[in-house]
Amino acid sequence: MTGAVMRVARACRDIDVIAAQYVGGLGFDVLSSFRDHEGFDGIILGHPRGPYHLEFIRDHRAPPPPSPHEEQLLVFYLDEAVDWQRRCDAMLAAGFTVVQNANPFWERNGRTFMDMEGGRVVLHRGAWPR
Repeated sequence: MTGAVMRVARACRDIDVIAAQYVGGLGFDVLSSFRDHEGFDGIILGHPRGPYHLEFIRDHRAPPPPSPHEEQLLVFYLDEAVDWQRRCDAMLAAGFTVVQNANPFWERNGRTFMDMEGGRVVLHRGAWPR
């Protein structure tokens, strides 16, 4: 699927708080948002020409979603050590907390952060080994 753009969607309890965390922590832009569209609120985050987006939604008719499982991870590979450290600092400033990852690979090679609703993001130190 060359040329495809991937969107990862996740239900959340508070779109505004989650959006602020991901914009501040990962440097994303708000690409689009909607309110009460057929019973859903949502916000789409990412980079304008990026190959992926994150979408956070809230369903007005459903109960609040449970926290994501601890192995449900968003993983970002950062080539440069300076960029990695800068992004780690931004994650903390945006309200993410550092948590231990049960997988020793991620513990050795990066840092795992948790958002206010339990979603986890791993910042990997180094390039993805293609």
